[in-house]
Amino acid sequence: MKLSWHHSLGIQAIRFFTFLFILISCAFSPLHAAEPVSRSLDAGWQFRAVANADRADLKEWHPAQVPGVVQTDLLRNKLIPDPFDRDNEFHLQWIGLADWEYQTTFQADAATLAREHVDLVFEGLDTFADVYLNDQVILHADNMFRSWRIPAKSQLKPGANTLRIVFHSAVEKVLPYVKSLPYVLPSISTNNFGNEENIATAPYTRKAPYNYGWDWGPRFMTEGIWQPVRLETWDALRIANFHIHQQDITSGLANVTAEVEIEASQATTINLTLAHDEMAGAQTADGNLMQQLNAGSNHVSVPVRIVAPKLWYPVGYGAQSRYRFSAAVHVGREIIARAETKTGLRSVELRRVPDEWGKSFEFVVNGIVVFAKGADVIPFDSFPNRVTPEIHRNILQAARDAHMNMVREWGGGYYESDDFYDICDELGIMVWQEFMFGGDMVPGDVGFQENVRREAIDQVKRLRDHPSVVIWCGNNEVETGWYHWGDRLAFKESISAEARDRVWLDYILLFADILKSAVTQYADPVPYWPSSPSANFEEVPDNQHNGDMHYWQVWHAQAPASDYTLQFPRFMTEYGFQSFPEMRTIGSFAKPEDFDIRSTVMQAHQKNKGGNERILTYMLREYREPKDFASFVYLSQVQQAEIIKIGAEHLRRQRPRTMGSLYWQLNDCWPVASWASIDYYGRWKALHYYARRFYDDVLISPFLHDDKVDVYVVSDTLQPISGTIHMRLLDFSGNVLLEQTKDVQIPAQSSAIYLSVNKPDLSAKDDLRKSFLVFDLQVAGKQVSRNLIFFDVAHDLELPVAPKIESTLSKTDGGYNLTLRTPALARNVYVSVGNLDVQMSDNYFDLLPNEPITITLKTSSALDQVKGELRIRSLTEAF
Repeated sequence: MKLSWHHSLGIQAIRFFTFLFILISCAFSPLHAAEPVSRSLDAGWQFRAVANADRADLKEWHPAQVPGVVQTDLLRNKLIPDPFDRDNEFHLQWIGLADWEYQTTFQADAATLAREHVDLVFEGLDTFADVYLNDQVILHADNMFRSWRIPAKSQLKPGANTLRIVFHSAVEKVLPYVKSLPYVLPSISTNNFGNEENIATAPYTRKAPYNYGWDWGPRFMTEGIWQPVRLETWDALRIANFHIHQQDITSGLANVTAEVEIEASQATTINLTLAHDEMAGAQTADGNLMQQLNAGSNHVSVPVRIVAPKLWYPVGYGAQSRYRFSAAVHVGREIIARAETKTGLRSVELRRVPDEWGKSFEFVVNGIVVFAKGADVIPFDSFPNRVTPEIHRNILQAARDAHMNMVREWGGGYYESDDFYDICDELGIMVWQEFMFGGDMVPGDVGFQENVRREAIDQVKRLRDHPSVVIWCGNNEVETGWYHWGDRLAFKESISAEARDRVWLDYILLFADILKSAVTQYADPVPYWPSSPSANFEEVPDNQHNGDMHYWQVWHAQAPASDYTLQFPRFMTEYGFQSFPEMRTIGSFAKPEDFDIRSTVMQAHQKNKGGNERILTYMLREYREPKDFASFVYLSQVQQAEIIKIGAEHLRRQRPRTMGSLYWQLNDCWPVASWASIDYYGRWKALHYYARRFYDDVLISPFLHDDKVDVYVVSDTLQPISGTIHMRLLDFSGNVLLEQTKDVQIPAQSSAIYLSVNKPDLSAKDDLRKSFLVFDLQVAGKQVSRNLIFFDVAHDLELPVAPKIESTLSKTDGGYNLTLRTPALARNVYVSVGNLDVQMSDNYFDLLPNEPITITLKTSSALDQVKGELRIRSLTEAF
């Protein structure tokens, strides 16, 4: 058949486009590849000293644990004594000035080497580290907080491969550079023991600031492989990150976007499938998407709608519902990559609007304004590899048990492990998350800024799907330090005006641009706050009408505790007072001959200069002199609890003007006299028992001032309450001198005065040195809150001396019931059971005359053991 010219041209066109289609199809054809495989390289490590360590035994190879740090490896090999014992800290500073080498050998088989990509992944190296694979350098690490992925296939060989890491002293590595600078930035670490030549290297080093020493923690300059190491193999592609971006969340509808980052070896076409479930429920498919990938990094976004979602709420405001989302990448019929993430669906807002007191500062979750009740969290150990999920859970559960709904992850430590945030998600504890800047000014060179930017992206992407993280904050106290601290004011005077402007501009660039941009880009819609405390650059920070506030006149300036009631911040992120841990904890680091607040060992475990004497100074204002060291320890805890109670109740009474109370601090990193309410071993101090009362959702809070008592009721509940206030004036033998009741209607989420009593009217009834007020709030016939008022300091009250306390112990499920009764007032009753492991339902409480109290003792110990170790003491026995 004869073809026309046009027909011939058409056939040629068809052939051309067919060829082009085949070519394109080949380019995007299905790839036959296995899923990525991850293999741990945490085993088989050994270590030795390679510089600045004179002992011959340290230059020999010793077994090492990964994750870990050199101090714990030395301790495990019995090469050093316990760093926490007595004053050993001072004698172990050489460790952080030495260089250390770690080495392991791992096998690479034919299947591993056949993969297209073989990456070494280091989740955390502390801090300056040179990494060698088969004696070829593959990485120079310089940031403790970053992860590192290194393509390693070309350096690998069949069989045994040697991975070697040389860690350099963070002080010795940076010191020459700092000495070359025209001026040295001010640093908190220059005010702590052990800073060589008193030159601050910390501001120039991306390392946990508390490693350099703090006013509650020792100086241990750690080095080592502090996070896991793995070998990861993959072919066509891998999922680099999987995130659920929450744009619009309501109880009726959740609009989210599944964001998948895919690293591809070459251009190809994939089918991406998504699904979600309610953790324990049936899985719901969210559809699939055909997507063309380019070689390199690809970002795929898929909108997902969830009708009538189950939302995540802070504890006390609703359930902690969470969803599990999954993504799978198909090429042809094969799944070649998959990922999973958990999150809770919630809206979050930091509401700051002008009002009669200035500018509000309150967290709004799912449309509910939340009064934040909690404490500041520091690292759980000086050596982070020793912190287990069980330790995290015990402390965080204790926080929830004390009705806390927020913890502040303080910026002087390290970004916590995933399990910490998982537990906060589960328990409904909001997290104020800070970037790791603890108080030092920051350098402005581009390399440092880029290093921090990458750190921020790493950490924000790691933590952004945790619903508990409700704010990212740039730093701890750097901004207020610039304006208010003596060393910063002296520094500004010592340099030129141009240099001062440069230092401040460097601060602005990092905390108002680089970190803020990382949060905006990767953690939207979680808010960013530049510093704590701060007014968001609108005015000088640390004030009572704009932003958050830290208040330290009580303690550092020895102001009376009553000065807490003169503060009216919008949100209080720090205030605190010290105490000693219990005698059992002190016995873990000290001998009986050390039991003196001025002994070398007690001073070594008191990192705030003059702290032990300050505790005693405050103590003698309120109480009589303690009769012995154990009584001093007991009184220190009672004093701490009573003082923080004044501050916490005052802040709660101020709602809605004040909408947050976070006391310093929740936990300890070693056994020490500190501001913590739970000591290093997880043992509750008096403060934590008090916190369970003053942070309860409904609180009766009498306030004595100006010759009268105003009786507040504070409610954080979402429903109104009908209740009865029962007031009694009692003498110390329990005789009722005055009694009054009043029915009250308490609105949801409120604080108000419901009753006022004039002090002169009470004085007419009795000598107020021999009597006290009791306030009970009853709801439906049940006591929900109790509070007492005494009319003078304890040493001026005529308290019963060593009141007789009768005790009855009876067996119950999981432990015992302990019932206590006294014929005369016993204040601050403390129950102890020696070295037995016992969890108590209450402690450090006031026992009223002829009004028995029963507490539960949860323990597996036998009855005879508990009876033999049981000790009960009250306040006046300590004098």
